[in-house]
Amino acid sequence: MPDSLRITAAETDPQLLTLPWSTPLEAWPASAIVKLPKGISRHIVRFSEMSGRVIAVKETTDAMAQREYEMLGALAKLDVPCVKRVAVVAGRTAQDGTPLRAALVTAHLSFSMPYRALFTHALRPETATRLVDALALLLVRLHNVGFYWGDVSLSNTLFRRDAGSFAAYLVDAETGELHEGGLSEGQRDHDLDLARTNIAGELLDLAAHGRVEGVDPVAVADGIVAAYRSLWGALHDEQTFSSREAWRITERVRLLNDLGFDIDEMSIETEGGGSRVSIQPKVVDAGHHARRLIRLTGLDVEENQARRLLNDLDEFRLHTGRSEDEEELAAHEWLTQAFEPVVRAIPYELRAKLEPAEVYHEVLEHRWFLQEQRDASVPLAEVLSSYMGNVLRHRRDEATIMGPLTETITAPLPQSPEVDWRDLV
Repeated sequence: MPDSLRITAAETDPQLLTLPWSTPLEAWPASAIVKLPKGISRHIVRFSEMSGRVIAVKETTDAMAQREYEMLGALAKLDVPCVKRVAVVAGRTAQDGTPLRAALVTAHLSFSMPYRALFTHALRPETATRLVDALALLLVRLHNVGFYWGDVSLSNTLFRRDAGSFAAYLVDAETGELHEGGLSEGQRDHDLDLARTNIAGELLDLAAHGRVEGVDPVAVADGIVAAYRSLWGALHDEQTFSSREAWRITERVRLLNDLGFDIDEMSIETEGGGSRVSIQPKVVDAGHHARRLIRLTGLDVEENQARRLLNDLDEFRLHTGRSEDEEELAAHEWLTQAFEPVVRAIPYELRAKLEPAEVYHEVLEHRWFLQEQRDASVPLAEVLSSYMGNVLRHRRDEATIMGPLTETITAPLPQSPEVDWRDLV
């Protein structure tokens, strides 16, 4: 280990010192590299293992590494979806004394992939649209906290599956700026224009290599503008109505809740002697459904997954006769009688395919498909067997599992009415 290393770390991990920092990143030995799909980057990036988890290492200048490290920390405090910072390693020198570039170390986001890894052969139109919608939501969330990205693209984003959609996470923050007073319309428009231009270029590149199927790159790129403006307007536009229509305040709150946002502060003003009322959300926070689910069950999942699981929980509550006042009790019963038995039934060797919440969502979808196909109820045990054999087993692993596989642990398929509550209906 070189004596001159200067390490700034968010957490203490002695194994950080064991990586080959005296070797240029492009020359790291295969023994120090974990092969994972990665996006396009202007920097050299390698994945490695540290204490049983995967990290991403990027070479850059000392100043840029430190700046991005601090920016990722600030974004994490603002609860923005982004990769987790680990360390900055500066003062690197080669064995012959040649100075080496600094390295920014971040934690690999489990079950996430760059956009190019989200399709096997060709990118379909619906997949491209879902990716762009996820990026539009991420951009709104970033702008909402006063973050100007400056390099918006699919390549600078990681995607996780989210109940049939995608959740987007910021990866590269080196060009970003945080503005406490919020962003001007010009700054937001510039980010949006960058997003449109970069997405069109990325999709045109895929088209040139025959990797898109019936996709109009320009039309898909234009879609981020429409999606962004629609969502931004729903969050921030002022609304005026008659004082006799005060129910519109509740309607606005419900609309934002449906979009996955909570209102922490709202401006309400009366006009014309109280005959007109104007409302405008002032402080909004994303993650409405995720917060409700974690409060009721302790499950920390993506927003659309939370929405899907909450719908199933509400259905469970109705069919078990629990009142709205017994929501927390119903949530505990749902967790132990519905969610956990399904997750435990997945064999160990298949658990790296998808996150538990995404597996549960897909099991529900598979059950609906089988029942539509047969026009009859299908027991959960049969649904699970069909799903694992015909769907899950053929998926590629989307998590990163380090170390050798242990013996397979397979829980018995839940078959009793006590576990399979839907068979009671």
